[in-house]
Amino acid sequence: MKIIIFAGGSGRRLWPISRKKSPKQFEPIIGEKSTLRLAVDRVANVYGAENIFISTNEAYVEIIREQLPELPNANVIGEPTRRDLAAAVGLALAHLAKATPADALDNEPVAILWGDNYMDQVDVFRRVLDGAEKLVANQKAKILFIGETPRFANDQLGWIGLGEEKGAVNGRPFYAFQSLSYRPPLAECQKMFAENTHVWNTGYFVTTIGFVRKQYQQLQPTMWSGLKEIEDTIGQPNYRETLHRVYPNLDAMSFDDAILHHVDSAEALVLHGEMGWSDPGTLYALKEAIDPDLRANVTKGQVVVEASHDSLVYNYESDKLVTVIGLEGMIVVNTEDAILVVHKDNIPLVKKMVDGLEGTKLEPYS
Repeated sequence: MKIIIFAGGSGRRLWPISRKKSPKQFEPIIGEKSTLRLAVDRVANVYGAENIFISTNEAYVEIIREQLPELPNANVIGEPTRRDLAAAVGLALAHLAKATPADALDNEPVAILWGDNYMDQVDVFRRVLDGAEKLVANQKAKILFIGETPRFANDQLGWIGLGEEKGAVNGRPFYAFQSLSYRPPLAECQKMFAENTHVWNTGYFVTTIGFVRKQYQQLQPTMWSGLKEIEDTIGQPNYRETLHRVYPNLDAMSFDDAILHHVDSAEALVLHGEMGWSDPGTLYALKEAIDPDLRANVTKGQVVVEASHDSLVYNYESDKLVTVIGLEGMIVVNTEDAILVVHKDNIPLVKKMVDGLEGTKLEPYS
């Protein structure tokens, strides 16, 4: 099976740990390895480095090649500009299609994964991924959604609706696919959680190269035309010129809106497991991912915490001591050139603040 790991986001909600020049997926936010390095390590020994592809922004290609020297250079796919995930997935699949025999496109499983997630039950993830591959390879489904068994009613994530149980693979039940919901209201999340009718949407899925490309052709013909023009030049001297001319003009659409919301439920299945998966997309989500206990604090570096709880305090300067006293639900991050102090309820304003730095003399800090 081929693996595509997407690692092109800017991670502004995790500022100042994550910056435009080095987004969160390249930084050791949890432990000593970057989340991208961890994502590759989960699958490399099973599927081989030659079958792992990274989709990213051209600005990060060299960072990735430095962090992942075992990957062939051609397996790092750079976008010249951000056009959202519909274009990014289409470009990555164009590269895989170019390297795959035409008669294998409908049978070659491919997994779509993300380079900025965290999980602590890797063995469970591998069994779920293997089960998904088997179901697709055996033509039980055209696309297999992978979910995380929910731990609480999280209204900051997407949810996948489960239909009836259809069978089992690797000793784990799989289900009919019913729906995708993105960040539903808390009351709805509480209902879904209590009734066991939905699972968290990790954004991971297994399908075939041919199936998704046919969806582009049918559902997004204009984008498909542009992607095909680019694909025809892959490996040719005019590839870069074509990519930079065509790609910026593709529609900026989410992959969910472009493709996934139109998938026939009869062609999809759902697998889920307790992988310990989390999406630390904000600084407080990072705190929750490491320790969800409201009484606990999460610290990094030289830090002293007194009479505080439910806070994250990260210090990236080895010759500086950061001390906090009497905090509740606070985020404190000290880096070499910036300090952030924010209450967890105001976390959504971090991205707005960083966006506001663009075009000003403070943009180098973004």
